[in-house]
Amino acid sequence: MKIYSLSGPSGTGKSTFALSFAHDHDIAGIIDDGLFIVNGKKIAGMSAKFEKSAYKAVKRAIFSDEDHAKEVQNAIKAQQIDKLLIIGTSDRMTDKIARRLEIGEIQYYYHIEDLKSSSELKLAKFIRKTEGKHIMPIPVIEVEQNFFKRFIQRGMEIFSTKKEKIGETTIVQPDFHQATGHIDKQYFSQMIQKTCEKEKMVEKVTKVQFVLLPAPKVSVSLILQGPIQLDQQLPIRELQENIRNAFDQEFELELQSIDINLVSIQ
Repeated sequence: MKIYSLSGPSGTGKSTFALSFAHDHDIAGIIDDGLFIVNGKKIAGMSAKFEKSAYKAVKRAIFSDEDHAKEVQNAIKAQQIDKLLIIGTSDRMTDKIARRLEIGEIQYYYHIEDLKSSSELKLAKFIRKTEGKHIMPIPVIEVEQNFFKRFIQRGMEIFSTKKEKIGETTIVQPDFHQATGHIDKQYFSQMIQKTCEKEKMVEKVTKVQFVLLPAPKVSVSLILQGPIQLDQQLPIRELQENIRNAFDQEFELELQSIDINLVSIQ
């Protein structure tokens, strides 16, 4: 059996990305946070996301419990898959999981930072930090229903590049992860408006529209100070870059697009 490792820091979207990665590499089985999943269905194990503390969650994810490890070992043998993907926060963690499950050495190592853009990673971290949401790479119907959960809902449907559905995710909010505080959408707009108002050429900001998901985007309508020379290039690119840098510095998020609409010149 060929064994793959996909690792990266917590909250970087590994579980969501895993479905596409497994499809692209023709991998049927996934080990993620204590679960053994085959073709999008939970086969064995117990999710670390339903533990009461972060310490217990880590122990669950690396199969420290003998009965848990044995259950998944037997399930892997019974499924007779030829490829398996192990997800963890580091190569060291995925190596430890492989040893605990006694499935042999990992042959292929991949890192989420090399496979996703910096803007995608920052957005995933932001959602985890502010809302405490974790993703499970299985449909909501596959999630254990005998656990008390503060938050659970259907996530995204994952499609291949050929638009075929290859999986579905579930969003949960574990007891051990307390959100650090929701940021009101209005605060994003206020911050963008203040950045624009610092520019000498801006007379007034008439409208700011901000969208967080599926990717951070902003549209700003402005009234500029006149007079403007017809042969003079307006420093719009500089304004866009200032908005982008200020936004990233404040929220650790990268704006995918910044549209500047000129309403009039005074």
